[in-house]
Order: sequence, then C-alpha cells, then structure tokens
Amino acid sequence: MRLKTSLLKEPKHILAMMSISHKELVSCVGWTTADELYSCSEDHQILKWNLLTNETSLIVKLPEDIFPIDLHWFPKTLVGKKQTQAEIFVLTSTDGKFHLVSKIGRIEKSVEAHKGAVLAGRWNYDGTALITAGEDGQIKIWSKSGMLRSTLASQGSSVYSVAWGPDSDRILYTSGRQLVIKPLQPSAKVIQWKAHDGVVLKVDWNSVNDLILSGGEDCKYKVWDSFGRLLYSSSSHDYPVTSLSWAPDGEVFAVGSFNTLRLCDKTGWSYALEKPNTGSVFTLAWSADGTQLAGACGNGHVIFAHVVEQHWEWKNFVITLTKRRTMQVRNVMNDAVDVLEFRDRVIKASLAYGHLVVATSLQCYVYNSRNWNTPLIFDLKEGTVSLILQAEKHFLLVDGAGLYTFSYEGRLISSPKFPGMRADILNAQGVSLSNDTIAIRDKSDEKVVLLFDALTGKALGDGKPLTHKLEVVEIALDQCGPSTERKIALIDKNRDLYLTSVRHLGREPKISKIGSMVHSMAWNDTANILCGIQDNQFTVWYYPSTVFTDKELLPKTLYIKDGSEFSRAPHILSYVGTKVTLRQGDGSLVYSSVPPYPALLHEYSTSARWEDALRLCRFAKDQSLWACLAGMAMANRELTTAEMAYAAIGELPRVQYINFIKEQPSKESSLAHMLMFSGQGQEAEATLLQAGLIYQAIQVNVDLFNWERALELAVKHKTHVDTVLAYREKFLQKFGRKETNKRFLQYAEGVEVDWEKIQAKIEMELAKEREKAANASVRSSMAPRR
Repeated sequence: MRLKTSLLKEPKHILAMMSISHKELVSCVGWTTADELYSCSEDHQILKWNLLTNETSLIVKLPEDIFPIDLHWFPKTLVGKKQTQAEIFVLTSTDGKFHLVSKIGRIEKSVEAHKGAVLAGRWNYDGTALITAGEDGQIKIWSKSGMLRSTLASQGSSVYSVAWGPDSDRILYTSGRQLVIKPLQPSAKVIQWKAHDGVVLKVDWNSVNDLILSGGEDCKYKVWDSFGRLLYSSSSHDYPVTSLSWAPDGEVFAVGSFNTLRLCDKTGWSYALEKPNTGSVFTLAWSADGTQLAGACGNGHVIFAHVVEQHWEWKNFVITLTKRRTMQVRNVMNDAVDVLEFRDRVIKASLAYGHLVVATSLQCYVYNSRNWNTPLIFDLKEGTVSLILQAEKHFLLVDGAGLYTFSYEGRLISSPKFPGMRADILNAQGVSLSNDTIAIRDKSDEKVVLLFDALTGKALGDGKPLTHKLEVVEIALDQCGPSTERKIALIDKNRDLYLTSVRHLGREPKISKIGSMVHSMAWNDTANILCGIQDNQFTVWYYPSTVFTDKELLPKTLYIKDGSEFSRAPHILSYVGTKVTLRQGDGSLVYSSVPPYPALLHEYSTSARWEDALRLCRFAKDQSLWACLAGMAMANRELTTAEMAYAAIGELPRVQYINFIKEQPSKESSLAHMLMFSGQGQEAEATLLQAGLIYQAIQVNVDLFNWERALELAVKHKTHVDTVLAYREKFLQKFGRKETNKRFLQYAEGVEVDWEKIQAKIEMELAKEREKAANASVRSSMAPRR
C-alpha cells in the first residue's frame, strides 16, 4: 500500500490566462465532499479545488488582518433537518478570533475567543459544540452559534492542538511535552502523561479504533491507547512532525513534516514514505470516504494523495488496487491475470469465501472467484462504506447510516437496528458475522454484546443481549455447524479469552474461560477451530467446545507453537484452510501452518463417521487428536468411541465412568449421568425427577455430597429419608465426625436406619426402573409393526 501524490500549484482553470494559486504558505485545508477541497493561506485567499475537473476557483479574499490557522467543516453526518448547517466551517486566525464562514465565503460571525492566536478549532462529532485552543493556554467550548459555554482548561503554555474523544465527552490537548485527556464532567479523572521529549505539535484521536496519535518537535510520532499507554513510537526522523491525521476508518494514518509524507498502519509501522517538494506540511485532511488525502504546504502548494497498491489475498488469488478505479486479479496457480475496471473510485474491498466484494462511492460489485468477467452490481444508498464483513452465505456492509446484510446475489436480507446505534464507529473487532448470526459489541456499554439473527435482523432469543463481567475488546463468531450450536469467542479488557453459546433457551448462558493473555484471535473458515496469539505463543484450540463437555480435557486439545519465529506483537489476519496469516509488529506478513487432521476430525464428527474418526486418530498417533475425539464423542453421546478415545489418552477414571453410564438400566439414567459427566449436576437431577426416578435423583445428590438437597428431596417425596440418613452416618463415621446439622439431627430421632431394608428398597427401585425401560422398548418396537 502506498500514496500516489500530486502537487497542485498552477492548476488548470476555466480562464486560461488567469491562474489561481496561493502566494504564501498554506495553513489549513478541509474537504467538503470527496472531490472538493477548500484551502486557506497567509495570502488571505480561500480557494476551492475541484479534483474531478481539476479546476480551482477563488472563493473569497479575506480582510488583510485575518491570517488563518485552522479550518474545520461542520460535520456532515447530521444533515437531516437543516442542509444549511453543513455549508459552514470554522476558521481560526492569529488575531484571537474564530470566524464562522459559509460555503460561498461570507463571514457569518466573528467571535473574540483568545488573547493571541487561536491555534485550533474543532467541531465535535454531532456538531453541537465547538472547541478552540489558544496561545494564551486556554481551551474553550462554544455552542453551535458561537456562544461561550465554558473554559475547560487554562495553562501557562500554548495549546497547539486539540481533539475530541469518540463520544464527544472527553478532550485531548497538548501541554508542552505532555498530553492531557480531560473529560467534560467536572468531577471525572483527568489523565496526563509525558508524551514526547520536545513540544507536542499535533494530536488526533480516532473514533473507530479509539487510538490517539501525537507528533512533536522530537521528530517522532507515537500511537497511544485512550488510557495513555504507549503502543508504538517511531524512531527519531530528520524534521519535527508538523501534522498527522487518522483516516476515517482508523486503519491507517498519515504523518507530515518537512518535505515528507508518510502513510502508516494503525499499529504504527510505515507503509510508504513520499518525499514531495512541499516545505513543511502544516495540516493533513482525509476525505470522508478515506480514499484521498490533502496537505497544506509551507511553500504555497496544496498536495493531494490517494491510496493505491492495497493487497487482498485468499487461497490462490492475490488482488491489487493498481489505480483508484482499477484492480488486478492474479491467480498464483497459473499466473492468469484479470483486470477489473470500476466506474467510480474504490473505497473498500474484501475477499473471502470465494467472493470479492468491492464498494465504490456509489455502487457495490460482487465477483465470484470462478468468473471475474460478470460481476453483480447494485447501487448503494449512503455511499461511504466503512466496513465489509463476509460469511459463507452472505456479507455485511456498514456505512454511516446503518448495517446491511446482503446475499452474494445482491439481495438485501436484513438490516439490524438497535437503540443508540452509531454505525460510523463500528470496526472489525466489534462486529462479527456468521451464516445465521450477527454479533455487535455495544459502544455505549462495552460489557454488552448484542446478538441478531442475520436472516431477519431481529434480536436473538428473548432479545436479551449477552453481558460479560468486564469490557469486551474483541468478538468473533464461529463459522461452521448448525445455528443452534453457534458459539462466540470474546476477549475482554484483561486479555482473557471466553467462549459461550449464542442461542440458549431460557437459561443464562455459561461463559467459560478458555485462555488468558490472548492478544488476537481468528476462527477457521471450514471447521470450528480457533487460533490465537497467547502471551508469546501461537495457540490453536482444536476443539474449544470441549470446555462445555469436559473442562479438564481442554488443555490436552491445544496445539502450541513457540512464538520465537514471530517478532513483537503479531496480529492474526486470517485462518483459511490450514494456513494462518499473521502481520508482525514491523508490518511484514508471516504464515504459519496448522496440521490438517483436526479439520478432518470435525468433518467426521459432524457426519457421525465415528469409525473413520478412530482410524484417523490411530493413523496420526497424536494425543491432542484423541483428546478432541473424546470431547466430540461425549458431546454427541457416542459412548463407545468416547471410551476408546479416553483410554488412548490414559484417562482411566473417565473410562470407568463411561462404562458405569452404559450399565444404567434406563435411557433417562444414562442421560442424567452424561450430564453429570459434563459437570451439569442440576440438569441431571431435573432429568431424573421429570422421569419420575426419585431415588436416582436422591442418589445423584448423595454421590455429590449435596446432603441438604438429598434430604430435601427425600422429605418432599416422602421416600428414602432413611437411605439419606444411612449414607450420611456412614460418611461421618468414615471421617470420625459427629453430626452437627440440625435438620439431620431432627430426622435421625424419628427414623431408624436398617441397612438390610435400605438395600432391599434400592434393589426394588432398580428392578422397577429396568422393568419400566423394558416396557418402553417393547412399546417402541411394537409401534412400527402396527
């Protein structure tokens, strides 16, 4: 990926004789649309640049005493009621004023704001407030019409740059070498830290990824999280960093200094370095769709750049964006090359599951990898697509207005909505798509994950979202298997990895921890296998669902690779087939392969080919495969296979217990003991009570030493009180203890314990159960004959 730049100083104009350009340094630039830019200069001119026609026109010549410093357009996203509001921008100047200027260049209002120059002016995301920062060290908040609301901060040094937090409830500003995050609520805690070794000149805070950028006179740029933790620091460059700006989707950012323009990934490493003849770049601004970048240059130029040479990979295809409207598809198997042409410029693209989805400024193109010549094309409403997610059967588009699920035939399937939805700040970590489910992390309460049916757009189940005990950082839905068994993996703020079921009937879902210190994760595209970067290791969970059937089996189903072959902080991009693609901390791509057997095992398990599964495990001679098979067989109640698999990994107590389950006289008892095996004691008891097997339910509680519950059942059903008391007495004698429980003492007085009678009663219960089971099987075999 790189920037293709062009410097416009003497652009073509309608009147050929009159060439319009800036004579002095350009101090600020701002986009109105994706193809139209306004620039202001110390020559007092405001120019409009149209990139479609390559024309430049003079909007207005400002009064001689106005030297502009910063320009920011009123946010467009809110244009619903009044179109006029989007036609206005704030211009700050050296005389201590800010000016509200209309699109035609008329100064609607000038406000005395600071002593000395007003160094920055920014609208918040919904346009309800304006913040200004001055040489006098003050930061002030103003209403939309320019009335002073409050002075937020006052310090001894100039505030060079200021930015709003993602929810417009916090402010980030510079204070010498320090950065300060100050919430608008007066009582909230202020975060302040030393950021650079020289004065901090520029900051930016992205609303999608919640990351902060800073650049300073120490010639470095740095990336921080919103708690002030350093995520990346560049080496010291030749010149101070005079400008930087996040792309709207938060995937890349641009950095400008003297004769230098860089394009960097959100994790900090640099994609490309351009050395244009610009002087210092004082301001950088991205267009709303994130495809174009403009810079205000110290030598009177305005520099324009657009992103090209982006790459997408899937199996044997590599796709490259060669020009802004052209893609090249290369099949690496036979070196066949196809060129895809688009009517408008490409904004976003995604390649997975045999389909390429490309969103241009007005349309969406869907290509099938088997045929690159005839795409399916449909029009887009909003235009600026910020995210594309793909599943096997459909894909999800996110734009400023909402989320839309489309089939690969271009049919709109659903459009989930929820209160307080802000589609413009959704990112790939906070949204996940599978064939039947959409999961979205709630931005207003990050402990909550909202779940929707992908086919209807309605909330799943009873409409209650999934709530975790901590803030969730990343979510991912598994891609295979029936919708009833859909699982979601989530990483929380402590970097613990949890797994839970998406569809749960009535019960609270069980959220089980399966890993800690996990920094990145991805599900496989063809089997429910999960991989992740865990601490400094690369870990693959061959069968994560085993945590619900046999928790102690989970560590045995892991495949762990030492992380020494990766550099610092790798990030998983995709897990397709047996290949995992990772992006290292320095931006290089590395590939890691995973053995193919677990995916085969998943396939055999879903199609109930247990003989083949056993054969595969015997062939591979891998303990982790046997452990997976044991978990899968238990989950599918395939006891014979489970017994063999547990025996192969030396789990003898479990083998014995499985034999005990097999010997149970009735189906209900077997089912109850299988639930017991998975640690679901309450469900086991409920199953037995429902089948009318009271003694067995009591016995289950006795086996688990749930004495109180056993006695409660016995008393409630007026049976086997003596049995419970007898077992309790035996238990206490064994440990040489005296009875202290009042309820047991109370019943012990009135009930005599006779082991012979109890044994006879138990035998009778078991005989009754056998007879009942035999009658049921006779009835079921008679039914087909009738």
